[in-house]
Amino acid sequence: MRGGLVVAGVVAVAVVATTLASWRRPELGVVEGELRPCPDSPNCVSSFEPRESHHVAALPVQGDPESALPRLVAVVDAMPGASLIAETDDYAHIEFVSPVMRYVDDVELLLDEAAGEIHIRSASRVGHSDLGANRARVEAIRERWESAAAAKAVE
Repeated sequence: MRGGLVVAGVVAVAVVATTLASWRRPELGVVEGELRPCPDSPNCVSSFEPRESHHVAALPVQGDPESALPRLVAVVDAMPGASLIAETDDYAHIEFVSPVMRYVDDVELLLDEAAGEIHIRSASRVGHSDLGANRARVEAIRERWESAAAAKAVE
């Protein structure tokens, strides 16, 4: 019985420590015109990544380039668990909090008006693997973005 309590205590401490660690914001933002590179761990994807394992395509600018980023931010911010943290004319940072364990993932968007695209990066703050969660999130954002553009075209 006592051994079971010790194991349960160690597990509880590990869960609390991991959860608290996920609330610390990593260094994010734009460096030399690009979003920061992904770490080697498979819990990050980015449209700037040359590595196929970490690469996702940028999102196309839909409609007016000046209003594209705010419209995309509204689409992303409406997703479950999302909270807008920062937004400028060409950059946005949105946090996603998982419903059960309260882990935090960071999504960053960077408008490149000249290229007609919005770069995206999605990364977990803790852990090694995310079991594809960040890639799935980016694809869900892409689907919502394309649906919003299609709905606007019908209007």
